[in-house]
Amino acid sequence: MSVLSSQHVMKILVVRNDKLGDFMLAWPSFQALKLAFPDSRLVALVPNYTRPIAELCPWIDETLIDPTEAAGKEGFNRLLKQVKAQKFDLMLTLFSTTRIGWLGLRAGIPLRWAPATKLAQVFYNRRLKQKRSQSKQPEYAYNLDLVQAAIEGCGERYVVPQGPYLSVDPGLLAELRQVFLAQHKLKPETRLIFIHSGHGGSANNLSLAQYAELAAKVARPDSCFVLTAGPGELEATQELAALLDAEGVQLRVFSSTEGLQSFAQHLALADLFIAGSTGTLHIAGALDRPTVGFYPNRRSSTPLRWRTLNGEGRTLAFTPPADIEKDMSCVDIDAAAAGIRVFVERCWSEG
Repeated sequence: MSVLSSQHVMKILVVRNDKLGDFMLAWPSFQALKLAFPDSRLVALVPNYTRPIAELCPWIDETLIDPTEAAGKEGFNRLLKQVKAQKFDLMLTLFSTTRIGWLGLRAGIPLRWAPATKLAQVFYNRRLKQKRSQSKQPEYAYNLDLVQAAIEGCGERYVVPQGPYLSVDPGLLAELRQVFLAQHKLKPETRLIFIHSGHGGSANNLSLAQYAELAAKVARPDSCFVLTAGPGELEATQELAALLDAEGVQLRVFSSTEGLQSFAQHLALADLFIAGSTGTLHIAGALDRPTVGFYPNRRSSTPLRWRTLNGEGRTLAFTPPADIEKDMSCVDIDAAAAGIRVFVERCWSEG
């Protein structure tokens, strides 16, 4: 097999076309590729709903929209025409399907990397055996193992990427905070504890009653809870607000009407971010805000496998007991609250 040298890798296609959280965990891979191929043009193939957040990624030069299987043969052929026109040198599929494997082969991309799993692997000429189903390391680490193999296969040196992976300009962040505090009539010194109780259908989560109990137990005189709502989640968020109000907890509801980019930038205001294992939790992790995540206790969904992109010591995770796995009602809220109080004291004292 021929091997492209680094000077010939000028156009790279990276595919992560599933859910928002999965896409956020690909950001270290984008950075690693740009460090190895600084003069290349890096294009991400994503579904339409993650495109706004992809446009905030400093290492992505362009996005292509995957019309998904719902677009049928006609949609696939339109996408194939776009991919062919780009004349990519290298393709990395972080989550492979037969449809995407066939796309890369039909487009004639010389180097096509993917995990050596499922039937889809037959469409790739470079594969890495990973056994992701064993969940022995974080998803972003599995992605980086594949990226490292591709980089070194092209004769380049792999450089370990460094976070934070998403940042907001300090001037903009100061302005966002000033406006947010003024709009919600909060004091400048208020600590903002964000809770995102929605799950977008992607993960098990605590009940609204559990979140209310947790908030009551970690509330501080200098804090205010900010209950965030994504599309279709406002009604449930308002239910949670009523529960917290009954507990006498200071709160505000934030439902961004300005799209995913603005929503992500506002998450940078969080002094603490609490959620289930969802896309919003992974945005907060990419911003390196202190995060607390609640996860099922089954192998495919563990806190290790879906660890956020936070720096060391800036994330905390809780699960039900091992023998219960998916029943989030069995999460020990008292223990979680005690752990969060210690976590908050340390993170906030460190600045």
